Amino acid sequence: MIFLLLVGFTVFAFPAEVLEGIWEPKRKRRNRREKRRNQILEAPSQIRRLIPRRLKFSSLRNTTPSGSRFQREQPWNPIVPMEKLQDIQRAMELLSACQGPARNIDEAAKHRYQFWDTQPVPKLDEVITSHGAIEPDKDNVRQEPYSLPQGFMWDTLDLSNAEVLKELYTLLNENYVEDDDNMFRFDYSPEFLLWALRPPGWLLQWHCGVRVSSNKKLVGFISAIPANIRIYDRYMFKLDHAILLLCCPCWSAVARSRLTAATSASQVQILKPLLYSRYWHRSLNPRKLVEVKFSHLSRNMTLQRTMKLYRLPDVTKTSGLRPMEPKDIKSVRELINTYLKQFHLAPVMDEEEVAHWFLPREHIIDTFVVESPNGKLTDFLSFYTLPSTVMHHPAHKSLKAAYSFYNIHTETPLLDLMSDALILAKSKGFDVFNALDLMENKTFLEKLKFGIGDGNLQYYLYNWRCPGTDSEKVGLVLQ
Repeated sequence: MIFLLLVGFTVFAFPAEVLEGIWEPKRKRRNRREKRRNQILEAPSQIRRLIPRRLKFSSLRNTTPSGSRFQREQPWNPIVPMEKLQDIQRAMELLSACQGPARNIDEAAKHRYQFWDTQPVPKLDEVITSHGAIEPDKDNVRQEPYSLPQGFMWDTLDLSNAEVLKELYTLLNENYVEDDDNMFRFDYSPEFLLWALRPPGWLLQWHCGVRVSSNKKLVGFISAIPANIRIYDRYMFKLDHAILLLCCPCWSAVARSRLTAATSASQVQILKPLLYSRYWHRSLNPRKLVEVKFSHLSRNMTLQRTMKLYRLPDVTKTSGLRPMEPKDIKSVRELINTYLKQFHLAPVMDEEEVAHWFLPREHIIDTFVVESPNGKLTDFLSFYTLPSTVMHHPAHKSLKAAYSFYNIHTETPLLDLMSDALILAKSKGFDVFNALDLMENKTFLEKLKFGIGDGNLQYYLYNWRCPGTDSEKVGLVLQ
């Protein structure tokens, strides 16, 4: 059994055996009322039943603002020493940072975020009219990593080591991220992780792991990647996947590199977001999606009628559409940087970054360019591969999903370009095509029969303050 704390692209998985030194097991059965009353003081087996694998936050509803129940529940169980109770209290206070997954700003306003209240981030009720860093660059940056609870240790992960990469893949594959119904979990391949975590400018010390001191088992991971970002008319460095970066040695390493601003995205509302976006889903394999309960038949719809509704042509219709090649890097860079100037938040890429993010890699990234008869590139489309494990189905074990990346058009209508993207994804065996409502995507989503997803995806800024914006004015896609 594993205890989970999941935030952003940060994952912590605490094995039960690590916690067994804290609680004394008790075999005597208790009724439900007594179990709830003593849930923090119970043995690991009882606690694991009360705090399920995906960390059901309802178990924290009756905590005090600090996350502790001990002020309310006295006397404590005399079998558990006071020192152990204090250890448990500290552990629960770590969990209290989550306090329940707020889904909007009104819910978030009811919570206390003890960690984030100490950080240079915009406050939930703050009215922002200015632009700029919240804190200036620091000349003296902490050199030593922050301490971890006893029994855990930091470790810099060298992903060029096949065994370390496999450890990270296993950690994510078994723990990160599931849907609310525990039916699907992301399945990042080792090759995808290298693509996502090692772009130009990556640093080894930005890949932080947490291990169990006794057996060196990897139970946590925090990462960051660098990029140049333009926000309104300002330029800054971006650190992706940086939500918990600031409380670990990774953030000290980032600060020493003079990169002191960050962006991240989350479906949980914890800060004042720069914007809200939403995922939309386009069925490519309706039968399979219905069978695994990713989607459901609409009222008065049969499976046959649904399959007919989502049927696509066998071939693309855009003339000159072909896979991107190394010779296209310069032209693609000019296309994307010119196109993205119209948005409030967007990356600014050099040729090395364009080569890394867009040159096709099997089962990772697909990019197709449109070449005119005179040899000029006028448009391109791209989507990356991120399958999910189907967790409880007797026949289907994986769901192959394509995610819209960057799609740039100057001569080909965007609707036609994205229609071809669906055809290409279908021909490559994808089951579903996902897209955020960023950039100009809203102009084609409904027309191409995308269905809106449930829940928002918030974009956050760290150590940067600026007015909020709308999703259609954002040109930054976070994987």
